[in-house]
Amino acid sequence: MNYLVVLLLCGLAGSVLAADFDYRLQPQAVAEDVHAFIGKSEDFTTSNGGNIVNTGFIVAPGGLVVIDSGPSLRYGEQMRRAMAAVSERAPALVINTHHHPDHFLGNQAFAGVPLAALPATMQGIASEGNAFAENLYRLSGDWMKGTEVLAPTRVLAAGTSEIAGRKLRLIALDGHTGADLAVYDEASGVLFAGDLVFNGRAPTTPHADIGHWLAALDQLEAITREAGFTALVPGHGAVARDAAPIRQTRAWLNWLTGALRQAARDGLDMNEVLARPLPAEFAQLAVAASEYRRSVGHLFPAAEQEALGVPK
Repeated sequence: MNYLVVLLLCGLAGSVLAADFDYRLQPQAVAEDVHAFIGKSEDFTTSNGGNIVNTGFIVAPGGLVVIDSGPSLRYGEQMRRAMAAVSERAPALVINTHHHPDHFLGNQAFAGVPLAALPATMQGIASEGNAFAENLYRLSGDWMKGTEVLAPTRVLAAGTSEIAGRKLRLIALDGHTGADLAVYDEASGVLFAGDLVFNGRAPTTPHADIGHWLAALDQLEAITREAGFTALVPGHGAVARDAAPIRQTRAWLNWLTGALRQAARDGLDMNEVLARPLPAEFAQLAVAASEYRRSVGHLFPAAEQEALGVPK
């Protein structure tokens, strides 16, 4: 067969796979009755359809407790089918950990199921959700077909609660966004950390308050030292059995803020900061170069103001 024909057929095969809109979600058993769907360590593309996020579910006596619903209606629908293959129990509650679109735009697939979040997360979805959805349409294409914003209506608060017969510790934090919810399952010792923790991938910072984020990481790391802790499910990246992803996220944030402050004190402009190479420690993280560039845009203006002594 002609070499060019082979290349053409391979390209067509790849297009067919991308066009079938199958996220190929496979639940990963994290502990007994606790499962996670692990997304790709990539940016949003028309190939991955936004499947760059970790979601999960807990099989509770009263039904399934769902942790985030993914980036699209299609994802949420496929998530429900994958969960049904694990348990016959129906979803009892969907928890949105924060208001970034890859974590809540699958809510539509759970219409009729209570959707819950912290108050500030609910406000963020109500005010910014449509703009987020439009942006994901641009980035992910037809994977998003039919997706509309469905905001949570049940308010969650910090503390230990029995949800669907399962004892869950709800930890209300902030730093990655204005409201970040971590969920600790007391029975299994599994901590769902949301996007406060990234593993093997550079963190995103569009709504970040780094000081608050670092304080939140300290609280999460304290949980990993408890006797019953068994696993950490980050918002992005592989499941871990220790606090290494927390330390990695902290190290990136400390380096990033320190580098930007020093650059501002040295009088560098944004283009000069963007051109700086990443340290070897962080260059190997997935999407590190692109997230660094975005973070410079998000955070460097404030570092410049600080260096100039401009009041916040």
